[in-house]
Amino acid sequence: MPYIDGFVAPAKDKEAYRDMAAQAAPIFIEHGALQVVEGFGHDVPRGEVTDFYRALKAEDGETPVFSWIIWPDKATRDSGWEKVMADDRMKPPAEMPFDGKRMFWGGFEPIVDVKA
Repeated sequence: MPYIDGFVAPAKDKEAYRDMAAQAAPIFIEHGALQVVEGFGHDVPRGEVTDFYRALKAEDGETPVFSWIIWPDKATRDSGWEKVMADDRMKPPAEMPFDGKRMFWGGFEPIVDVKA
């Protein structure tokens, strides 16, 4: 069964975020990921108790970004991340298109996986 990394981050500039993500995605694939998906918030309601904006402590003009990487298994993910972090192409740009201090992430084992 695959292994999934999930990420949520606040971003202001959709195009700058897309550019950064488009450069990073092939590097993850090269190091073993099966799929990289980056989603810029489009229909993200504000809740009464909690929501993506509150979880990110989003500031004015920031939009939640929801992303995931699918790996064949956790061992490939662990090895892949090590290689990705050592890859010179992953050096951060001078100006990051999101606030990494308010980004959160985790690794997940699928427990239900239904396809059409």
